[in-house]
Amino acid sequence: MLNFPAAEFFYEGGDVAVIETVPQGKLIPPEEESYNHHARTCRVGPDGMLYITLGQPFNVPPRNKLDLFNKWGIGGIVRMNPFDGSKREVYATGIRNSVGLEFNPKDKTLWFTDNQTDGMGDLIPEGEINRATKAGQFFGYPWKQGHTRMTDEGYDKDKLPANITDPQVYMDAHAADLGLAFYTGKAFPAKYRGGLFSAQHGSWNRTTPIGARVMFTSLKADGTADKTEVFAEGWLDADTGMYRGRPVDVAMMKDGSMLISDDFAGALYRVSYVGDGK
Repeated sequence: MLNFPAAEFFYEGGDVAVIETVPQGKLIPPEEESYNHHARTCRVGPDGMLYITLGQPFNVPPRNKLDLFNKWGIGGIVRMNPFDGSKREVYATGIRNSVGLEFNPKDKTLWFTDNQTDGMGDLIPEGEINRATKAGQFFGYPWKQGHTRMTDEGYDKDKLPANITDPQVYMDAHAADLGLAFYTGKAFPAKYRGGLFSAQHGSWNRTTPIGARVMFTSLKADGTADKTEVFAEGWLDADTGMYRGRPVDVAMMKDGSMLISDDFAGALYRVSYVGDGK
């Protein structure tokens, strides 16, 4: 894992300063690397620490791996000093495979998506958007995801752990919720200000495809999720079940517009609002 300090000052030439935050093979044990769940989303938090998501290498982890995974933060979120990797700690556990990670600028809480277990049917488990308010929270996996108990390894036969933090938002199963971002601008109508936009990549093995859209979640006064609705769609052809595009992430521009990335069409869309902003 590399840190490019003051990268904006070096973009004009090839002489770029680089700091090795974590050496190759030291983020997690090399033998636990996963082809499917290798995404490593990074964000620098309000505390100046680097937060990193670590996906589960398995569809459902075997019991004999749980202690090792909890030690390293696999199936969770870790944080560390962004310059030298020191002060590493496991920030959150009980997560399957989070790709979206973002801090709410208002209350500094950490929000993240979580992708579902495959092979349980089209309608379960639901996707999740979660909110971490402090270090050490446990989000239920592999005993529970969405409202669904995991049957592999007999986790459904266990008593549920008592300290589970439930999701803020339950999304459609297998819509593949990925990147998310809070709307910090003022150009969109007032209902969107301070709310959360999230990208759904779309299902890959669901009988009837679903997803390929951008969702919006409004927040209550206490900072928790209120209502979730479809903000933009049309990348999935309902008649043929074929994708025209697949949203990956969203980002806010300084002018209040929003960018949506699409790794299927190889496109970047800009969404702006033409109106009085009310």
